[in-house]
Amino acid sequence: MNMNHQGRPTGTGTSGFASTSGSSLLPNEPLLFEIGDTEHSGVDLPDVTITSEFLGGHERKSDIDLAGLTEPEAMRHYVRLSRLNYSIDSGMYPLGSCTMKHNPRLNEKMARLAGFADIHPLQPVSTVQGALELMSQLGHWLMTLTNTAAVALTPKAGAHGEMCGMMAIRAAQEAAGQSHRKIVLVPESAHGTNPATAAFLGYSVKSIPARADGTVDVEAVKSALSPDVAAIMLTNPNTCGLFEPEVIEIAAAVHAAGAFFYCDGANFNAIMGVVRPGDLGIDAMHINLHKTFSTPHGGGGPGAGPVVLSEALAPFAPVPFVRKGELVEHAEGQHLGRITAFNGQMGMYVRALTYMLSHGGDGLAQAAKDAVLNANYVKARLQHIFSVPFPGQPVMHEALFDDSFLEGTHVTTLDFAKAMIDEGFHPMTMYFPLVVHGAMLIEPTESESKQTLDRFCDVMLELATDAKAGNSARFTSAPTKAPRRRLDETRAARSPILKWERPVDLPQAAE
Repeated sequence: MNMNHQGRPTGTGTSGFASTSGSSLLPNEPLLFEIGDTEHSGVDLPDVTITSEFLGGHERKSDIDLAGLTEPEAMRHYVRLSRLNYSIDSGMYPLGSCTMKHNPRLNEKMARLAGFADIHPLQPVSTVQGALELMSQLGHWLMTLTNTAAVALTPKAGAHGEMCGMMAIRAAQEAAGQSHRKIVLVPESAHGTNPATAAFLGYSVKSIPARADGTVDVEAVKSALSPDVAAIMLTNPNTCGLFEPEVIEIAAAVHAAGAFFYCDGANFNAIMGVVRPGDLGIDAMHINLHKTFSTPHGGGGPGAGPVVLSEALAPFAPVPFVRKGELVEHAEGQHLGRITAFNGQMGMYVRALTYMLSHGGDGLAQAAKDAVLNANYVKARLQHIFSVPFPGQPVMHEALFDDSFLEGTHVTTLDFAKAMIDEGFHPMTMYFPLVVHGAMLIEPTESESKQTLDRFCDVMLELATDAKAGNSARFTSAPTKAPRRRLDETRAARSPILKWERPVDLPQAAE
């Protein structure tokens, strides 16, 4: 019988894996300053005399105090650091509402083609026709998947896309003499960036409460509508992992009141190829390419959050955009003008279109269905021990649990998440959405196999059983295997130590 790190036997679940990993994480890696010293250098450099005239009085007044390392020492240091990173290539990310899916290497290969990787935004248009064609195709398929009339590719991320869509709504209402509309309705189940975006653009935010089943009531929306309402910002599927059943009725009510329907499309991965948001009545929706079409989160720089627009908002799309092989750079008519420098993130465009073309329409729909299947499988395996806030209904892309199953154990959601690190798993999303107390939000995505999900569920069930058995010390002290053990994230964020200080050698007390 196997024993875990606290001497308890470890069982095996349906996957055949032990329910706890029992493996120690890599040891802590010291800083470069602690590996090397300032008295030696790994390379031979000639002595250089630099006069004050050369640097204009900005020459260094003290020693540079950098540690000298040999090339093998430096290389090994950074390789060891890289092994401390958790990544989608090393394990599952159960983060809810984040869609950390696998990034196919084919996408990376295409993004590195010289014709895409080496172009410059100031090149003559005649020399970048291939890139413009790719942007045109990407925009076409985004509009096809959503059944919308226009697309703005340039927004750099989801929140930037939200701002673009809401700016288009504001421009449309100003053009129609409706600039008095200053209220935006935001359901409690929306993403947190929604009210922030509305407030940033000068709107007043009015919250719409969630029903007992986690969805938005059309009657609650109707009662909040008035001649001063500019739009509703609704996330669908919402952050409880549920598809809004009355979304069409909500859209109709909003339009009847002269307002617009902004849909947060961050969770489009759950419905791509299956549901077209335009058919539901949306006017604007951003799409996170990193969440739906497998581009990396940020990709080492800005991401991409294209916005699709309805026919009513199409005239207010920002520039630049591609039209018949030309890049329209200047505002025409009622266009917003430019919301970002140049033309967006070419590398993200290439990766997203590669993903689309390699899957096809049926493959994208299958990916969405598999994401929903995986989330419901996790829910089905965990719900007899974990507490489900909205029972009796299937979920979409993510399974939501609350902390009521931990009542009386002296273990919090944070403690539970810390213990997951000791078992080799990245924690799930904690305390979000806010409509559920002590929320644990899990999104397996379509990338994970049943074998991986079973191993994850085995560990989650073993942890929950141990917490309910009264072994709170395992959780409140976790993680014990991570190099830095348990961190105080709040203090680290508020009082970060940004500079290494050489330890002071204190005199030893006389015996």
